Amino acid sequence: MFGLTPYESRRNQLANRRPRDLFDYFFNDDFMPAFTGGFPAFKADIRETDKEYIIDAELPGVTKDDIKLDLNEDVLTICVEKSEETKEEKNSYIRRERRYGSSSRSFRIENIKHEGVNAKYDNGVLSVSLPKLREAPVDKRSIDIQ
Repeated sequence: MFGLTPYESRRNQLANRRPRDLFDYFFNDDFMPAFTGGFPAFKADIRETDKEYIIDAELPGVTKDDIKLDLNEDVLTICVEKSEETKEEKNSYIRRERRYGSSSRSFRIENIKHEGVNAKYDNGVLSVSLPKLREAPVDKRSIDIQ
C-alpha cells in the first residue's frame, strides 16, 4: 500500500544517492529558480585557432534582444537579461505571474583586434569570434629532467 504514494519513489531515489548527488538533486529542483533569480549561469567554451579566439556560450530560451555584449580593453562581458509575464483569465480567477532573471560572465582575452570582433546567435548558442592582433611568438624549447 505504501508503494503507491509518490513520496516512496522519491525516498528510494534519495536513499540510493551519494551525499553530493543529494545536494545536486535538491538544488536542481523546480522551486530553485525563485532563489537563483530565474536564470542560471550559462556555460561557455573558449577555443583558439591560428587567427582567432572563439567563445561559444549556451543560452537556450533566450532571444537575441536579451543578450548584451561589451568589450572593454581585453575583457569581453556577456550579459543576459530575460523577463517573462504570464496573464491568464478563467472563470472566477485571474492569474498573473512575472519572472525576471539575469546572468553575466566576463572573459579576459589578450592580444585581440577590437575592430574585427563579431558575434552570431543561432539555435541557443552565441558564438563570438575575436581575431588575434598579431601572431604571438612561440618560445619553445625542450627541458631535460635530471
